[in-house]
This record gives sequence, C-alpha cells and structure tokens, in this order.
Amino acid sequence: MDKNKKKAKIFKAFCDEQRLAILELLQGGEKCACELLDKLDITQPTLSHHMRILCDSGIVTGRKDGKWMHYSISASGTEHVKKLIDEITMINQDKPDSCC
Repeated sequence: MDKNKKKAKIFKAFCDEQRLAILELLQGGEKCACELLDKLDITQPTLSHHMRILCDSGIVTGRKDGKWMHYSISASGTEHVKKLIDEITMINQDKPDSCC
C-alpha cells in the first residue's frame, strides 16, 4: 500500500459524525462494544463497520474479552496522527515556487 493510501485511511477515520462520537466516548477510557451501542443510535453491524475503520487507521485498538470487544484510543496512534498533520501541513521555504 502506498503512503498516501495509508494517510487516507487515517483521515477517513475522522470524516464521519458517528466515528467522531465514538472517539468522544472513548476519551473516558476503554469501552465495551455494548457500552458504545447503548450510547449511540446505531446497530451492531454499523458499529462494527465504524470500529473497523477506526482500528485500521491505528487511532483505536480493540481487544476481545469473551464475546465482547473492548475499544480504546491508541496513544501511539494519536501521536502518529499529530506527526502526520505536521508533516502534511509543513511549509517548506526551501522548495522553489512552482508558479509561472
């Protein structure tokens, strides 16, 4: 997978209202999928879809405990996102203008 596809996966995680709501809920610490379902007006398959995107991005990690998944925000994933934003938005004064 090329580096822009990996970057796009990360930003895709932030481009949905439900995923942003999930991240807000996870700010309080690890949550079971059942807790997330109780707080959100979505079905279990929809939650699974959103959690796959969040986990694939590296922002959220999941661990299985019995029949339930428990999710939390990944500290290393969030640090990676911060660095990525800095990298993408860095203004490089040494690059020549590409303007005519």
